[in-house]
Amino acid sequence: MELKLLPLSIMKGYKGYRDYKDYIELYTDYLISNTGLATATGLSAMTDGAVSHDQITRFLSKGEFNSKTLWKEVKPTVRNIQRDDACIIFDDTIIEKRWTDENDIVCWHYDHTKGGNVKGINLLNMIYCSNNTSIPIGFEVIHKYAFCDIKTKEQKRKANVNKNELMRNLLQVALNNQIPFRYVLMDVWFASKENFEYITSKKKDFIAGIKSNRYFALSLEDKHQGKFYRVDALELKDRQSVRGYLKGYEKEVLLVRQVFTNKDGSRGVLNLVCSDTSLNGDTIITIYQKRWKVEEYHKSLKSNAAIGKSPTKTVRTQINHIFLSIVAVFKLECLKIKHHLNHFALRAKLLFRANQIAFEELQKLKGA
Repeated sequence: MELKLLPLSIMKGYKGYRDYKDYIELYTDYLISNTGLATATGLSAMTDGAVSHDQITRFLSKGEFNSKTLWKEVKPTVRNIQRDDACIIFDDTIIEKRWTDENDIVCWHYDHTKGGNVKGINLLNMIYCSNNTSIPIGFEVIHKYAFCDIKTKEQKRKANVNKNELMRNLLQVALNNQIPFRYVLMDVWFASKENFEYITSKKKDFIAGIKSNRYFALSLEDKHQGKFYRVDALELKDRQSVRGYLKGYEKEVLLVRQVFTNKDGSRGVLNLVCSDTSLNGDTIITIYQKRWKVEEYHKSLKSNAAIGKSPTKTVRTQINHIFLSIVAVFKLECLKIKHHLNHFALRAKLLFRANQIAFEELQKLKGA
């Protein structure tokens, strides 16, 4: 295995993004092919010492990777798949770090999937979905800074910028990068008036899930008279759409209800609002189903790119590892396009070959 990597002396004098290209390539390949903890020692051992533990540690601690760096990685691929009818998807996920020391990013966050607070890293992602391909084009790690509560005298943590503000900032970056898209897809946690107004002000449309306790007026007259009804009180059939006004948001929207059956046989209901009033219920639901791509992305980050398996302890090294895990999943998406295999099938193929090599090596040892 021939490695053309930068010497440690150059690492000390790091001046820009290009100096790290070889290390990004190596580290992300390691994340994809590795099955255990993602450590500098493990990567060094994988290269038979061609790259030292200190080089990898320095790489993680000196780099400053962010959405701008990610865009440089993914830009050529995005340009190849981009379409005017593409979607941008927003969602966040929590990377549990229960045994890691608390800091500004490893702290307590509410996890709606578990109905309580968990200790970990809260990651906000922006995914570009076009032609059945999903590319990460931006991310933000939520920072919660410590402060002393005046009343209780206890130390608490609070974010200076909330997730909805970060979402709008990321969307502006996508617009600045001239990425073509039509719809922004998001779940109930991002269905705020400010987000809706921001998206439509940029001549884009949104499709968002909303909570059942939101209020909706069935006509402009009802709105002016203050006649709003709880969304869950409206009698709508599956995929039926109705025009009206969501309380707190000025413009007319379409409200659509999707009825489905959960795995346990129970009845599930999803209420959606869409700013594009030219669509029908079937089309809105079909477009919104693309939001599932971000759930697949989160699963791949955790299962195929070791995003939660790094023992890094500082804020910078933890964020840099997250960036590299994101790039690793992007690599898997590119391989999916090339080989027509999903991320899990690709990893299974690699691990099967690794097991074969291990078995062959064992036979050699037994015969020695």
